[in-house]
Amino acid sequence: MIEPTNLATVRLDRIAANLAAIRSRVEGRKVLVAVKADAYGHGAVEIAAMIEKTGAADWLGVATVDEALELREAGIKLPILKLSMARNPGEIDAAVAAGITLTVTDVESINAVAAAAASNRVVADVHLKVDTGMRRIGCPPEQAVDLAKLVDAASSLHLGGVFSHLPISDSPAGAEFTAAQIALFAQTVAAVEAARGPVPLKHLANSGGILAHPDSWFDLVRAGIIVYGAYPDPEVARTVPLKPALEWRSYLSFVKPVAAGETVSYGRTWTAERDTVVGTVPVGYADGYSRLLSNRGRMLIDGRSCPVIGRVCMDQTMVDLGPDATDLVGDEVVLIGVDGGEEITTTEIATLMGTIPYEVTCLLTARVAREFVG
Repeated sequence: MIEPTNLATVRLDRIAANLAAIRSRVEGRKVLVAVKADAYGHGAVEIAAMIEKTGAADWLGVATVDEALELREAGIKLPILKLSMARNPGEIDAAVAAGITLTVTDVESINAVAAAAASNRVVADVHLKVDTGMRRIGCPPEQAVDLAKLVDAASSLHLGGVFSHLPISDSPAGAEFTAAQIALFAQTVAAVEAARGPVPLKHLANSGGILAHPDSWFDLVRAGIIVYGAYPDPEVARTVPLKPALEWRSYLSFVKPVAAGETVSYGRTWTAERDTVVGTVPVGYADGYSRLLSNRGRMLIDGRSCPVIGRVCMDQTMVDLGPDATDLVGDEVVLIGVDGGEEITTTEIATLMGTIPYEVTCLLTARVAREFVG
């Protein structure tokens, strides 16, 4: 086997520890783990298998039918919720046949799932999504009762849940808006249950809700970025201790002296202020190391911090090793993780990019080999 040019190590033991901390925090509520987008770039199949084997969570959440089917084909039997509607008839039929719980939001989505379930001669589980303020998908709260009754009227459907989503639960500045959403959701589900009886699962809390809003927990919480060891916002209450789940390493592929006044990489955006040694790392934006880190990022080599210099290329990135460097081709480079007393986190990289930790790991492409340990 050829040794990979760069390698992401996913620590399953840390994900399990994060989930144990989340379970402790939410006091007996069921936990859904968002494994959409290949588990935020960490590896959905492997993480789902660990969760199923250990009982670390109760549900899985995906964005697409293909993501759900990949898990089923890998032998995952846990309940899976597709977090948005499926509109394509073929997708709906495949999801129903595979026992995927589908989201419904309107008459059309309810009727489509009911027809597919009847055709497959099964009773399909559905969750009704209500829009309490995200303004993305979901029915208006005032329509929830009638739509729940429509689900109940279809002999091929079972209303397994009612849910909504919080857009600013991870920010103290959004506390008032979040409190209003929680109240509206509670009022809406109360009306639904008064009209048709208990709903098995009411769920609203995302990572921010889990951390900062206990009254959003209801019956089930949906854990996303905190499963993978990052907080959704720098200012959110850190009520759950987290361990980073992903480390990313490569190596020096070339080392060369650069004289004062010489420039490095495309556009000549970096000029050496003194004689130095420059190292090349065979990782670029095609691997998921963002071009936004040009002249901003850093990498760890032999326990010290080395700045990224010049523009990040498609396949390679250069770092300033310093004038007295003795580093050699083949030496390890840490892009995310710990080396000696230094650490680079996804939060640090996200800040440099002007984005969120979610995007940092989602950017990792198939060129980055994954290994799963722990």
